[in-house]
Amino acid sequence: MRLKSYFRPMIKFRFLTVLFLCVVAVSSCKKDEDPEKQITDFIKQNNINAVRDDSGLYYQIIKPGTGSFAYPSNTKITIKYEGRLLNGSVFDNGGGKEQTFNLAELITGWRIGIPKIQKGGEIRLIVPPSLGYGSSATGPIPANSVLDFTIQLSNAQ
Repeated sequence: MRLKSYFRPMIKFRFLTVLFLCVVAVSSCKKDEDPEKQITDFIKQNNINAVRDDSGLYYQIIKPGTGSFAYPSNTKITIKYEGRLLNGSVFDNGGGKEQTFNLAELITGWRIGIPKIQKGGEIRLIVPPSLGYGSSATGPIPANSVLDFTIQLSNAQ
């Protein structure tokens, strides 16, 4: 009898500890908010006049640029850009200098958005995770992040 009463508080303590850890684990698991809702809320809060592409990409043409370049699959673009998370933190700006890339090698959101402008143009792209880095964390970009880019196109060839 004495032995049983000795273990009762210990079993109770272990049970309460496990219960506490389960509650903490469940309460810390926050469902990822729907990217579409994140984007539409962000656009409304910041009064952005954005258009939704059929792909799910939102974009705002700040300056259309000039010309009629058709963007073949091997297009090289020269741009200045800044990439931000929706909280405003900048994760990349290309060092503030122009950068040249093969368009075909970039994230899908850029491959869809950049051809909407011409040389000398500027565009804002709000990229859902499915057109960005998806469920993979990349450098300072957390997994499933909506990305906000401002891109100035100086050349496309």
